[in-house]
Amino acid sequence: MRNFIRNSCRRFLGESGAASVEFVIVFPIFFTVFVSAFELAMMNTRAVLLERATDIVVRDIRLNQGADYEYADIRDGICEMSFAIPGCVGAIKIEMTPVSTDTWGTLPTEVDCINRQESVDPIVNFTNGVENEFLLVRGCAVIDPFFPTVGIGRTMPKDGTGGYIITASSAFVNEPD
Repeated sequence: MRNFIRNSCRRFLGESGAASVEFVIVFPIFFTVFVSAFELAMMNTRAVLLERATDIVVRDIRLNQGADYEYADIRDGICEMSFAIPGCVGAIKIEMTPVSTDTWGTLPTEVDCINRQESVDPIVNFTNGVENEFLLVRGCAVIDPFFPTVGIGRTMPKDGTGGYIITASSAFVNEPD
């Protein structure tokens, strides 16, 4: 038994450590790829769920003709269905704006998103519209990455609080009564 232990120690001490060097070089690359794939998958899942929830809420608005919706009703409806957005009510901002079908020139290009650094709720552009008016509904959510310092989480465009922005939009026409 003593010879077995002595021979094992000699074999262990006699190793060159070549496998350790390969591991130290290759492991960070594989880890970064894995973490980046996970972060990208979660970002895409959240974006798809936000888009789907926005479409379902807009469909409900279209089907319930003549109903005046409040900002909180639409926000809560979207948050109810997009369960992958943590703290959705505080992380999302919804805007509903009429779009002129004559010029199409007033279509805003930038999405108004929530600013988590402010403690005051800003004024939201939210108009129910009139009959036969084309309305654009857009939602913007700020979400914290899972791994903000590794891989794609480090290179994502972020706001001042370190969260990335996902948006969803849908449009509909107010039907006449």
